[in-house]
Amino acid sequence: MCFVGMSGKLVVVTCGGGNGAHCLAGLAAMRSDIESRVLTLYKDEAERWSAKLDSGMLITVHNEDGSKKTIETKPALVTKDPQKAITGADYIFIVVPAFAHAQYFEAMSPYVGENTVIVGLPGQAGFEFECVHILKSKAKTSAIVTFESLPWACRLIEFGKNIEILGFKDTLGASILKGKQCNLTRPIIETNQYILGEKPKVRRVQNYIAITLMAKSIVHPPIMYGKWSQWDGKPLKEKPLFYQGIDERQAELLSGVSDECMATAKAIEKKIEGLDMSDVIHVFDWYLNYYSDQITDKSNLMMAMRTNKAYNGLVHPMKEVEPGKFVPDFTYRYMKEDVPEGIVPMKGIAELAGVATPYLDEVITWCQKQLNKEFIVGTSLTGKDLEETRAPQKYGISTLQELFSGDFETTPI
Repeated sequence: MCFVGMSGKLVVVTCGGGNGAHCLAGLAAMRSDIESRVLTLYKDEAERWSAKLDSGMLITVHNEDGSKKTIETKPALVTKDPQKAITGADYIFIVVPAFAHAQYFEAMSPYVGENTVIVGLPGQAGFEFECVHILKSKAKTSAIVTFESLPWACRLIEFGKNIEILGFKDTLGASILKGKQCNLTRPIIETNQYILGEKPKVRRVQNYIAITLMAKSIVHPPIMYGKWSQWDGKPLKEKPLFYQGIDERQAELLSGVSDECMATAKAIEKKIEGLDMSDVIHVFDWYLNYYSDQITDKSNLMMAMRTNKAYNGLVHPMKEVEPGKFVPDFTYRYMKEDVPEGIVPMKGIAELAGVATPYLDEVITWCQKQLNKEFIVGTSLTGKDLEETRAPQKYGISTLQELFSGDFETTPI
């Protein structure tokens, strides 16, 4: 199968400068028929990475059998100039936190050509809404791919130089929203697979709303609410465990939010012909699927999370107010990102589907107070700060049908 572009090479741009961006840029550069470019807008990251480019990058891969292999690789270009990075790009991967997506969409918009594939790795809830809103007519000649999560667990050893891949997901779901004026002939899922490499196996999710309701941003806010809503305000002597410290109330909240996402998926499937929402599964089942060899007690959601070895030692985001005294940090991404670009868009989709969401409402109501925002009023997304979210209502979408009609193929073949 031919994957190369008109220039003789497939031009793949990685947007970002973090762990995941280093991984992707390095892995793509291993292919002789891929030109791997990096666009990073954050501070002096491009300058710092460029300075090390000549000597190349090292990727250390930890295999399942305990062995390691080291790969030498080198992106062709690292820049903070969107024109240089984006002009002629075939695939543009957005590998930055959700709050930074808009900055990259705006920077690249003037230089995006026809038949470009824009990939959220991962996309997070509302990725497609924001991309279409900012790229305007250019989105109609593009395809938007959203991955459910990052493909690997990785960590940066030395910026611009050395990255470690600790493990690969077995499979990874991806959806496609394709502009009706996009005339791509190259197969999108297969090309994504080629760029990422053999692992994980990329699996097609039928539509972009299913992948939105699958987003793992549902996990953090209910746990934060369950843990801190009854807190007396006194500093703690140590940072409490996050996932492995989950109690029955937090598990009930998380399970309730997950039930509401599933109910929303089922309601949409009944109301819109031809949709398959079966990928929207309960968070407990997701844990059993993705961490089956890491979990020792699979009896219920609480015990599965408490005994998940992948979560060993992970603690709540805390601020040290004085030596040895800690208070929760509500400005951390678990709240700052996973509410407006996570559970609020999910609530918005549920609202369009006519599904009541008492658990989501309760969690959002408490979280917005800690963020000093107003997204929800009672049970309705009519708050004054809705503009700061990626809920469909922000973009003028007021009916369920609008999510699946207009200038885009929502289930492209």
